[in-house]
Amino acid sequence: MKSKFILLFILGFALNSNAQDQFGINFENYNNEVCQKFSQTFFNRTKETKFAIKRNNASLFFETNDVAWLNKLFSKSKDGIAVDIVAKDRYDCSAEELEPRQIKGRLLAPVYTKRLKSGLKQTKENTYRALVGRIPDDLLNKDLEFNILFLSDNNLCQYYVIYDLESYPWDLLDMGMYLDSITYNSKEIKTASNDAYVLKNKTLKFTIPFEKNKSEYSQEDIKPLYDSLRLTDFNIKSINIKAYSSVEGSLERNVKLQQQRAQSIVEVLQSFQKPSITNEISSSENWVEFLNDIENTAYANFKTLTKSQIKAKLVGALSSEMEPILRQHRKALVTLELEKKDKYKDLNGTELLNKFKAAIDLDELDEALIIQNSLFDKLKNKEVSPELLNKMEVPNQLKYVAFLNKNSAYKYLLRAPQIMIVYNELLALEKLAPKDKRVKYNLAVTKLKLWRYKALEVDEKKFKNEIRALKNYQIPTDLVTRILVNYNITIAEKLMRKRDYANKDKAVKFIESNYKNFQLSDYDYLSLAQFFSYYANTELSVKLLSNKAKSIDTDENLLFYYLNLTIINPELTKTSDYRTIMLNALNMNKARYCKLFNPFGEGGVTFQLLEDAYLKETYCENCNN
Repeated sequence: MKSKFILLFILGFALNSNAQDQFGINFENYNNEVCQKFSQTFFNRTKETKFAIKRNNASLFFETNDVAWLNKLFSKSKDGIAVDIVAKDRYDCSAEELEPRQIKGRLLAPVYTKRLKSGLKQTKENTYRALVGRIPDDLLNKDLEFNILFLSDNNLCQYYVIYDLESYPWDLLDMGMYLDSITYNSKEIKTASNDAYVLKNKTLKFTIPFEKNKSEYSQEDIKPLYDSLRLTDFNIKSINIKAYSSVEGSLERNVKLQQQRAQSIVEVLQSFQKPSITNEISSSENWVEFLNDIENTAYANFKTLTKSQIKAKLVGALSSEMEPILRQHRKALVTLELEKKDKYKDLNGTELLNKFKAAIDLDELDEALIIQNSLFDKLKNKEVSPELLNKMEVPNQLKYVAFLNKNSAYKYLLRAPQIMIVYNELLALEKLAPKDKRVKYNLAVTKLKLWRYKALEVDEKKFKNEIRALKNYQIPTDLVTRILVNYNITIAEKLMRKRDYANKDKAVKFIESNYKNFQLSDYDYLSLAQFFSYYANTELSVKLLSNKAKSIDTDENLLFYYLNLTIINPELTKTSDYRTIMLNALNMNKARYCKLFNPFGEGGVTFQLLEDAYLKETYCENCNN
């Protein structure tokens, strides 16, 4: 996963109460005139300037890629760097409550300007490093992190803990393209190096409630539900089941019961069709909805208890008393990916092209549309080459606009780099059919994309009016609003680069006021949250994602992005809602959650998150194996 390094300075802790040597460092004057001048230089570095403490066996080096900045920063004889070596065993779960203190670990002797600059050596990676200390022998085999004290005239001016936070690729909200109806990309939240997308199949989501202690489901149980889905024209391609038990009883028994229930459902659904169904099943206890549902009830105080303490109470009479709440938590969240039944499924690409040409020649346009859709399905499933689109011969006449539009739109959906070619094809189609809503919509989408990526100059005011005018062609308001939100995202990016912050804030305000007026995919949520974080403030991002983070059917990567966004904020982590969100993450991927507290550089954000008593309590309850 691509990461970005967030450097957070922390000042104003209580004075160090341990007896180690302070080396004459003044911890009191971080806001005096000396530090103000130092900090001005510190924060005026370019965004490309990087620095860190690098370890080589027992040696510690301060490393930067900007030696000019370093020379400017350290000018007086008593300017320099000291390293605070923090061991993870400070946060041992069996240890007593942590005592807040200025220096969390072992403070090394400062390295001042003369030694720092004379010791600088260039590396093969074209960075510069200087030795700033050695790890004491008694710490060598421990999990360690290295905090940086920046000193000006021996005054502590900046204390840095380095966080490693995951980031994700983001883009404009998905506007889709008009084929027979709007078709969207299924762009998943993946790593920055693997952000390919595929076209969405039709999906259905529904919930199956479970009876207490029942694990086997028959055709008679599922048939009414299956019939209600009206899948006459579709086969089930894949099924994803997230099975949840209520929280009382043994964890092992609960998980086993959920697995049996989910597998039983898969087997029944498979019995209704011949094509095989791929399946993915997960199971867990439904702590999230339990904690959500006991709020504002007589059991609200349970939110402060550990999971084992809650389980100990949920026996006998109390379990029966709470059954009206608990029964709502036994269920399966089922997602079906559907594939339209295709009478031409067994034909290859060449055979389909010949049939398509014959249907066009005979003016059998309804049949030609069916064949075209069959070809598109093969393209979507990568059974044929995208070059097939260029071989579909369609007359450039008004009655064939639907075919021409779909070919251009599909070309864009499959191969986004062809966007300029598609845009020009759509301009030609607009002349042929100036009032066709599909062409008008697809033109607006491709034009916005080209403008955003600086491939096309537009008159901003005129283009905005063109987008608004889409309503005149019976294009639904929610689709037009989505394009206008993307228009304002692009405007905000441009205004930010110009440092026109007042007008940038107006664009952000439009986005904030309108994104609720249409449905967002998980990828849309992530893109919008990262936009708000960068161009506005993290509070907007937190507000956007907070309800999603408390939902058991949220996307795992979206949930962990929310944690990355908030986990360093003690005002949030101490709330009961945050505990619910952490348990949601633990249910989805316990190993991934616990890994957040690994050492920096070893897959974790930082184990110093455990300085927060609320995070430590959840960590020790769930990760201290």
